[in-house]
Amino acid sequence: MLHPVRSVGVAGLGKMGLPIARHLVRGGFQVHGIEVDSASIDAARNSGITVAEDPAELASNCDLVIVLTAYEDQVSEVIFGSRGLTVGAKQGLIVAVGATINPHGMRRIAMRLGEKGLIPLDIPLCRGEGAAEAGKLLITGGGDEQAFNACRPAFATFADSVHRVGDVGSGQVGKMVNNLILWACISANTEGFKLAAKYGVDAAAMREMLLESSAQNWAMSTQIDLQPMPWAEKDMMIVLSEADRLRISLPLCGTVKEVIKGIKIDRGQ
Repeated sequence: MLHPVRSVGVAGLGKMGLPIARHLVRGGFQVHGIEVDSASIDAARNSGITVAEDPAELASNCDLVIVLTAYEDQVSEVIFGSRGLTVGAKQGLIVAVGATINPHGMRRIAMRLGEKGLIPLDIPLCRGEGAAEAGKLLITGGGDEQAFNACRPAFATFADSVHRVGDVGSGQVGKMVNNLILWACISANTEGFKLAAKYGVDAAAMREMLLESSAQNWAMSTQIDLQPMPWAEKDMMIVLSEADRLRISLPLCGTVKEVIKGIKIDRGQ
């Protein structure tokens, strides 16, 4: 039987990880973290977060570790490196990958964790940095149901919508589908407003109308498309690589990737 989660580690105290760790502190959890940026380390310590020297030390003090690095190779290094989580982990440590990575890669990581007696979950996060600060993230999760439920009180400190959609790797599938639809909406919004502008129609008036129409979507409501989009092409490459691996045709994905790339180029991103 799993013990209650009382001590939580956050691997990566950046724009998402630091506010998440702060919410965990406010929720009454013992919170540990690792980070390479000195300013983030100082901010974490000032928030009551104990900063470890490396992932191995982090794991030795935690019941749950949330991995919030950017790319799959970074996730693997944090977990399996020479001073990775697996070096310091106790049997039964829950390792929740919050990074957005390839579902197939997530399942490989989960298999390796299971071989070492650790419990893998994937909990990629939706809604962005503002939601992280507000404690209103969405989790699309996968993994052992008992372990996932044991983590729900911790997740609830920083996410107001927590979903387990299946076995390990399913969370990444949920995030991949979310991202495909999100970037498709942003692509359609951008081209729609470009068309309206050519007719001289006021963008604010057009948006007000559309938000009450059948074209309404989350990206339009939040105007998230006006924010920087550093992960857009990465997100779409995950979709395209999985489509190739599964031998299915998703022609819209290639178009969306190129539209998003064009938007970023136009904005100097």
